[in-house]
Amino acid sequence: MLTDSSSDRCTTNLSLIGPKVEGLRQTFAAGHTKNIEWRIAQLQQVKKLVVEQQEPILLALQKDLGRCDMESWTAELGGVISEVEHTVKHLKKWMKPRKVSTPIVAHPASSYVLPEPLGTVLIIGAWNYPLLLVLGPLIAALSAGNCALIKPSELSPNISALMALQIPKYLDEQAVVVIEGAVNETSELLKHRFDHIIYTGGEVVGKIVMRAAAEYLTPVTLELGGKSPCIVDSNTNLEVTASRIVWSKFMNAGQTCVAPDYVLVEKSFAPRLIDAIKSKIEEFYGASISDSDDYARIVNARHFTRIVKYLEGHNVVYGGEHQAESNYIQPTIVLDPAEGSPLMEQEIFGPILPIISLENIQQAVSFVNKRAKPLSLYLYTKDKAFEKAVLQQTSAGMVGVNDGFMFATNPNLPFGGVGSSGMGAYHGKIGFDNFSHLKTVMKRSFWFDIPLRYPPFTARKFKLLKKLL
Repeated sequence: MLTDSSSDRCTTNLSLIGPKVEGLRQTFAAGHTKNIEWRIAQLQQVKKLVVEQQEPILLALQKDLGRCDMESWTAELGGVISEVEHTVKHLKKWMKPRKVSTPIVAHPASSYVLPEPLGTVLIIGAWNYPLLLVLGPLIAALSAGNCALIKPSELSPNISALMALQIPKYLDEQAVVVIEGAVNETSELLKHRFDHIIYTGGEVVGKIVMRAAAEYLTPVTLELGGKSPCIVDSNTNLEVTASRIVWSKFMNAGQTCVAPDYVLVEKSFAPRLIDAIKSKIEEFYGASISDSDDYARIVNARHFTRIVKYLEGHNVVYGGEHQAESNYIQPTIVLDPAEGSPLMEQEIFGPILPIISLENIQQAVSFVNKRAKPLSLYLYTKDKAFEKAVLQQTSAGMVGVNDGFMFATNPNLPFGGVGSSGMGAYHGKIGFDNFSHLKTVMKRSFWFDIPLRYPPFTARKFKLLKKLL
């Protein structure tokens, strides 16, 4: 049975935080994190940690979230390993100076962009994917040559404790530090100066992080979420569409920032879609879903209560069963909830799928655009013209056409939001660049120094200058 975590299990003496931050700054100042050999060695140790500690990690994830091993491996461990392998393969190229052209007015000269590490990065993780959402940003930060301070979520206490124990054994203790704790520890961390902060979580805390960062003009990456729409055209492969919606919505019991938050579909097509989704839920998890080893649980009692309250007063056409003693909520479909209801105003972050029926699927664009820009948007259609219209007329951090969040598996694509769903991105080279300063460099020769730009200024000089610039 899953229960609320106790913050007493994972706290840090607040007086130790300042010295730890200063220690990381001193390590960075010493310069050895800039070395490519050090970076690659640390990245390989991240992979080694995940591989060697696979069983304890899977057990901790099961305790924290009730997840089966295959789902945890697919969603977290495998992603960390592939990200390390991709980064190690390309890191040497990413670190090289990036030559750019030089305008004639500056000749003779060469111009290039030189990536350099920022310094010390604060990584504030989330509880829903507590391994991936710490080690993913860490891979990007280390690849760029930074030191890092990791603050895992206290709501996933078993993974938090495991990382606090194992990370010092695998990574350079002078360059990577784990601080456990809850609100007090996070508040204390935010009092200190970092060179970059990445936070994954909700909008309310995201604003707190950004306000704290503003004190030192610290750049931030915010991965926040929001209500991600899923538009289903009647011109689609219904069976595959239903399979992919069920997989992406109910993985981790819906506790995924990029899960489809609601579905928009034509009224005439809605009954067929609902029947197909019902069928796939039972095909994946069985007739008695509470007995399925493949279906996760809600992280704690507080979130369980929050999600169950969303069901009040709505037309539940499938599911709705819940068990407080085990934080179990059945995959649930709600048809046409009121637009102003909490279910449609708040990010659900749970296994409830509202289905909104429209007179015409073209109305989906205006429905989406009336709301805050989402972290992700999903579109299922065979109609190329409709696909083009949705892509051109809506804004989202990421878009999946004819699938769920498979875009997260591609390290060449940025992972990040837009507007209130977040800012900044990481994964692959984008992550390397995000945690680097791309330093402008122009190198000029001493010979051929035209005095055109120097005083005294004349009409002739001005005329020539306007031609050159």
